[in-house]
Amino acid sequence: MIGELSKREMEAVLRSGIVARLGCHAEGRTYVVPITYAYDGTSLIGHSALGLKVDMMRQNPAVCVEVDQVDDPGHWRSVIAWGRYEELEGEAALEAMERLVARFESLALSETSRPSHRMAEAYRSGEGYPDAVVYRIHLEAMTGRFERP
Repeated sequence: MIGELSKREMEAVLRSGIVARLGCHAEGRTYVVPITYAYDGTSLIGHSALGLKVDMMRQNPAVCVEVDQVDDPGHWRSVIAWGRYEELEGEAALEAMERLVARFESLALSETSRPSHRMAEAYRSGEGYPDAVVYRIHLEAMTGRFERP
């Protein structure tokens, strides 16, 4: 049986997820890349080294994300959400970094997936982190589907 997730079920998928696929588009080119994130109830929060993804989102802040939970091929939940990219600075960046660190500190993630305490300290000191950005994706709309026997 395939069906639609309720708003509460979509929220649960977003809260429990760790990796989303982010789709961005600029200059006639579409790019889809996995990101690690924390969900704050209205937005996805992430961090990234500077590069193609950040360049494209700066050019066109309209993005799409997908988060899946797959138990097996016949048991899955999927949420697709549309939103707007926003780079964070100052206190907002610090709060976001602390949320990311708290979300991932107990998980065994790779060095590039997990925000470091060093990055959080750089934001806490007011220096920021020159080779990376902390960002928020304000979710504007979402849809969710599931399959189960």
